[in-house]
Amino acid sequence: MTDLSQYPITRRWPAAHPDRIQLYAFPTPNGVKASIALEELGLPYEPHVVSLSDTDVRSPEFLSLSPNNKIPAILDPDGPGGQPLGLFESGAILIYLAEKAGRLLGSDAVNRAHVLQWLMWQMGGVGPMFGQMGFFVKFAGSEVEDPRPRERYVGEAQRLLKVLDCELDDGRQWIAGAYSIADIAICPWLRALDFYGAKDLVQWTELKNVPGYLDRFLERPAVRTGLEVPAREG
Repeated sequence: MTDLSQYPITRRWPAAHPDRIQLYAFPTPNGVKASIALEELGLPYEPHVVSLSDTDVRSPEFLSLSPNNKIPAILDPDGPGGQPLGLFESGAILIYLAEKAGRLLGSDAVNRAHVLQWLMWQMGGVGPMFGQMGFFVKFAGSEVEDPRPRERYVGEAQRLLKVLDCELDDGRQWIAGAYSIADIAICPWLRALDFYGAKDLVQWTELKNVPGYLDRFLERPAVRTGLEVPAREG
């Protein structure tokens, strides 16, 4: 049996199935990227709820695997060379899982480059900008009287959505052609606009292609399952 005892995180979140990929996450846009990818790729895994409270994400056990104190993180007992591998950062996790399974990373070198291009677009643009917009629209930032931070992030979210809408205007179903980890990265953040109550702010109904793109994503069985993993406790 695989021994994961050398990893402190398994002391706080014990592995019932140490031969499976251990997923440490919470159902946020970044968190569900990993669970959706695992479901789509058919890789055996065991999910663990890591709440966003400091009690969890700043615990020594979690920091031992994810020093940036952010979910998701994974621990693969069967990493390269058959050795366990711990990994944090959702984009890196998506690439690793796709390479491990040999799927969702492009059919050739050119397509792979396009998949990674759009994955990085999400990581560097959509995620940070939408997240900051959510802070100033729904959370503590909404109490800031100065309108400029909110206007800045709403405006940037609108711009990014127009980029995506334009790229989908050629009738393609998925952003890099075939369904890929780029779509798994992008779509949970589009879905978050509902949670933030920001669809009207970003002029969602004026988008021609993005709403249908998100609908196609949400109709996938693996996506529906992955969105609920790990299930919130309580």
